[in-house]
Amino acid sequence: MADIPTARGHAHSLVTLQGIGKRFGSGVTALEAIDLEVRRGEFLSLVGPSGCGKSTLLQIIAGLIEPNAGSRRLALETDRRGRVPSGRIGFVFQDPTLMPWSTVTDNVLLPFRLAGRVRAAECERAAAEIDSVGLVGFEKAYPRQLSGGMRMRVAIARALVTDPDLLLLDEPFAALDEITRMALNDDLLRLWERRRPTVIFVTHSVFESVYLSTRIAVMTPRPGRIIADLPIELPQPRDRALRTSPAYAGICANVSEQLARGMAAEGG
Repeated sequence: MADIPTARGHAHSLVTLQGIGKRFGSGVTALEAIDLEVRRGEFLSLVGPSGCGKSTLLQIIAGLIEPNAGSRRLALETDRRGRVPSGRIGFVFQDPTLMPWSTVTDNVLLPFRLAGRVRAAECERAAAEIDSVGLVGFEKAYPRQLSGGMRMRVAIARALVTDPDLLLLDEPFAALDEITRMALNDDLLRLWERRRPTVIFVTHSVFESVYLSTRIAVMTPRPGRIIADLPIELPQPRDRALRTSPAYAGICANVSEQLARGMAAEGG
């Protein structure tokens, strides 16, 4: 069972995973012996091949599914029952999962509606988040009227509207064209630099992970294990000029080498 204590854990660690394993009812072992600690304010990317358990691990961190082995500890404030309030964790899926019958504003307000509180303060907060993701003027638009990138911006605004301590993103830009994806990378970095939530970001892209992250955890093919834990020592704030620098290219090469090592170890 996952263990979720109150915020009395390590002073600098927001997420601590110890010996996490997950085996589904079908008999598939998705994760094995995952040890991971994520410090407050980090931007950590999980990188690995398809099917290695990245999304499963993210859902375990969020508390959406339970592991079969190991423990999960989140250093977040809890309610009277010892549970982490949902607003302290923001989750962005690969699909924006917007309500098609609701406007941009109503989609962003959804976490507050679920909590039973939509007052002037919450409406002001939603308006501020819509502004922060560059969608002023589209408040009354419906998802069908938005591009894929705009829909993802709405999903990010919705995840941020409660000002979460932990932001989880599961390949949010995978389905977008390269130009839109790069623009959203820059927007996400600006949001992180301004607020410094703890971010865990799942991606298949080595180049994206290096550009965004302060640290990368490289996973093996299923059952997923962490084979490398790499600090990304690149200057902050980052801009697109970084993508053509020798330092960026060298780190991308190292991450790619670690991925290849993991694949080879699995094959052997």
